[in-house]
Parts: sequence; C-alpha cells; structure tokens
Amino acid sequence: MSTPAFTRAEPDARRQSLIEACARVLAQVGAAGVSVRAIALEAGVSPGLVNHYFAGIDALVAATYGHVESQVSEAIGAALDAAGPRPRARLDAYVTASFAPPVASGELLATWIAFWSLARSRPEIARQHDEQYAQFRTALEALLAACGLAPAELRHAAIAITALVDGLWLELCLSPHAFSAAEACEIARAALDRLISTSRSTGSDSM
Repeated sequence: MSTPAFTRAEPDARRQSLIEACARVLAQVGAAGVSVRAIALEAGVSPGLVNHYFAGIDALVAATYGHVESQVSEAIGAALDAAGPRPRARLDAYVTASFAPPVASGELLATWIAFWSLARSRPEIARQHDEQYAQFRTALEALLAACGLAPAELRHAAIAITALVDGLWLELCLSPHAFSAAEACEIARAALDRLISTSRSTGSDSM
C-alpha cells in the first residue's frame, strides 16, 4: 500500500489549526499565558511542530491577529452585502454588525483584550492594530460621504462613530444583560441620524 503524497492543504490546515489554538489560548489565559508549549498543548501537537510553521511565538500571535481580524471583516462584509445598495442602509449595517455574533462574543472580546495588551510591547501587533482601525475608519468615511456628510466633517465623524461602536461592543460583550444588541443598534442609528441631519442643516445654512 503506497503512502499518499502530502498535499498543500495539509500544511495549510495544520498552520490554521495552530492559529485557532493560539486564539483559544489568548482568550483563556490572556497574553501573559501564551507560549509555544501552551498552544501546542491546546492544538494537541508537539512544540516542535509550532516552531516548524512559525518563526517563534510573536509570528504566531501576529498571524492569529490577522486571522481574527479577517473573521471580523468577513462578518461586517456579509452585513454590507445583505444591506443592499441604499447608502443609509449600508451605513447602518456597517456600524451595527459589531453588535451581532460572531463579532459580539465574550470569547472574541477576551482575545482582543490579549491583543491590546500586546500592542504596547510588540511592534507588529501595534502595526496591525493601527492598520485595522485605519481601514475601518476609511470605509466608514466613504459610507458617511455617500449619505451626504460634508468632506470636512468625515474624519471627526468617523472617529466619533468608531469610538461609539467600540464602547457599545465592549459593554455588550462584558455585560450582555445590561442592554440588548437591539438597543445598541438603536443608539448607534440615533447617533448617525444626528450626524447626518446636523451636516445637512449646516450645509443648507451656508448656502
């Protein structure tokens, strides 16, 4: 009986399983408890296999950050696709997608807290964090512009809405009984209403 040749999918699958194990370890024990040994134990493999696929723990954590961020981006992208072509519907979907699974998740929150703590000491994580938030705000600016917000107001409006979304998401994950996802959506939409109506009012006054 011949031994089947290795396929590309096999190393890719192994690498992915290590990334997923790293995310679980980060969620369970935080940044202080993450190590090659802990991740290998979680994945059910030898520490040597971790080192075979990643050049150290920092590389694995960075890959895990990218994986988690891509999951969030996919969820938000799916919400945008489902919203249809209307600019305001797309803006609402983009902003409120963070209040529904898989983004609104206690486990995901625990993973992000670990990443945030690492961002202060690991330049690669800090860079990924900055890039992720810049991409979110850039997309938000485009959606706000499509809804009629004046160009001069876009940057500050996107920063304010991003901060609002982050705060609601954080509290929703930490204390899911304090308020509901529907209430978070309502609060976010009301903030968008005020931004857009104020911008239109200011624009008409200047004419």
